[in-house]
Amino acid sequence: MPPRRRPTPRPARNEAAQLADQLQQAGYTKRDIARIIDRDPSLVSQFYTRNKGAAFVPALREVLAAVQTGGITDLPELAAVAARHTHRRTTASGARARVRGKAVLITPTGSGTGRVGAQAIASGSARLRPLIAEAARRSLRLAFTVRLAKTGYLHPSGSRTDSPGIRRDVIQRADHTEERSYGSAQTGGFDAADFARRVNAAGGDVTAAVHQWLVETGRIHPDAHILHLEIRTWRPR
Repeated sequence: MPPRRRPTPRPARNEAAQLADQLQQAGYTKRDIARIIDRDPSLVSQFYTRNKGAAFVPALREVLAAVQTGGITDLPELAAVAARHTHRRTTASGARARVRGKAVLITPTGSGTGRVGAQAIASGSARLRPLIAEAARRSLRLAFTVRLAKTGYLHPSGSRTDSPGIRRDVIQRADHTEERSYGSAQTGGFDAADFARRVNAAGGDVTAAVHQWLVETGRIHPDAHILHLEIRTWRPR
């Protein structure tokens, strides 16, 4: 009888991954953590797969303390906490490294994503306008996710009167806000060209165009404020 193979022990997670685990236990997703430290979500995944994240440990510690002790739950506030403890890497000469800004990218298959937080939303989410314009030029479909206070919605989560209809398209947060998604590849989404016309009619203000659509279609109160906004595109089959 051949000897049994002993299972290979799983390597211990680094501190960045451990802190990310604790934040997820507190109700935050990897995407939320990425927003808090102002990095791409793929970096948070690399805390687990490539042992990265050491540079963000001080920031993550302070964020976790703010959640557990300070009772802070709002992403922009947590991002402000993290920013005080996140330092840009330096070059060999000691100068601050230059970081390329994120370009609007739509793949050849039509897949593209753009998201903005409270600060960008306050200025009209201008970064999302080129994404929508390019999607319109390519005759793509479009969907979006909004986050606002639960009291801002007219219908309860999961209501079939609202476009999600099922709870998996609704994310409830500990800070009494809620994310809801409108449009998908399964439902056909929205015509990007029509949405681009709405944005143009709003003077280029993407936030206002989304808000107006939500009010017109009876989904939110007119005085509700969008806190986070994400746009997704794809090519129709």
